[in-house]
Amino acid sequence: MKIANRMEKLSTSVTMAITAMARDLKAQGKDILSFSAGEPDFDTPQVIKDAAIQAIQDGHTKYTAVEGTIETKKAIIGKLKKDHGLEYQMDDIIVSNGAKHSLFNLFQCLIEKGDEVIIPAPYWVTYPEQVKFSDGTPVFIETDDSTNFKITAEQLKAAITPKTRILLLNTPSNPTGGVYTKEELLALGEVLKGTDILVFSDEMYEKIMYDNLKFTSVASVSDDMFQRTVTINGISKAVAMTGWRYGYLATPNKELVKTMIKLQGQVTSNVNSVTLQAAVTALDGSADADIEMMRKEFEKRRDIVVEEFNAIKGLSCVVPHGAFYAFVNIKELTPDSIQFAADLLEKEGVAIVPGLAFGTEGYFRFSFATDEATIREGISRIKRFAEGN
Repeated sequence: MKIANRMEKLSTSVTMAITAMARDLKAQGKDILSFSAGEPDFDTPQVIKDAAIQAIQDGHTKYTAVEGTIETKKAIIGKLKKDHGLEYQMDDIIVSNGAKHSLFNLFQCLIEKGDEVIIPAPYWVTYPEQVKFSDGTPVFIETDDSTNFKITAEQLKAAITPKTRILLLNTPSNPTGGVYTKEELLALGEVLKGTDILVFSDEMYEKIMYDNLKFTSVASVSDDMFQRTVTINGISKAVAMTGWRYGYLATPNKELVKTMIKLQGQVTSNVNSVTLQAAVTALDGSADADIEMMRKEFEKRRDIVVEEFNAIKGLSCVVPHGAFYAFVNIKELTPDSIQFAADLLEKEGVAIVPGLAFGTEGYFRFSFATDEATIREGISRIKRFAEGN
């Protein structure tokens, strides 16, 4: 059997692979602590479970419109208006099977061979893989601790070429927790004025913000940015609904939405019908108290993680202002994050994700989406390993 050549463009997800490896080792009876998965340890709020059960009892088990039901699209429009003052219409919205699916649809509908997509590094592992699969060319802008892993207007200007089609932003960031301010986004927007470059704004972690900082949606900073921005979001992280598979996007580009509906209609059709009903409850404010409870707990864990890592000789960690990851600098110990992660798993039973997986060597990502006792024990083992090197 011959596998299609296009599959050679794709690499296996390192985060998924490490999570699976840690799970297998644990199943074998080994003492493994995993900080590799980007998944909240909290259960889905009860009010959403109840909504899903009611949906089943009410017979919401049939095919729905490809792009999502009227009810779920109204909930998305209401959420974007309430949270960010953004005005969208029904035909500006499409719901897909997770934000990853939304991104895939976007790239398939927009990218042709040779088109360039600017991606700040570190980046979520899926971004460049989907660009390459769509025959596009990822163009990386390198960042580091000194800018909290955020690109500057000058860097963006230098990266733009006649082939640039898209700028992909992720705020708050996976893997760094970096958050762009309104002023920083305005500066990036000034660079883009007068171009046809689109902005894909992945805002999956918008509700997980710390230090009393207010999240700024990219599309909200100016009318020009609103017109060129495709906002991508979902309910996986903030509402602890990873397995429900619900992502959405909003854009005033109705032709793009129509094209994506055509593609999705031939691939997956609608999102799970019960999830569509439950998502209304996740978006309409009914679960806000649960979201805030989880955010506060993540912030407590964030404070512990930053303090503990910065006390370990040879390691350092900038303060993440969003998401539930720390991106830890190991350059004083080794330039090889892959080897560091492999040795740490073998010697101490701790699974983390090497920075190279996110396009930036000399770091590792540590997810604090787990309980405090596990976090403290994991960092204790990392300390023993790091200071023993």
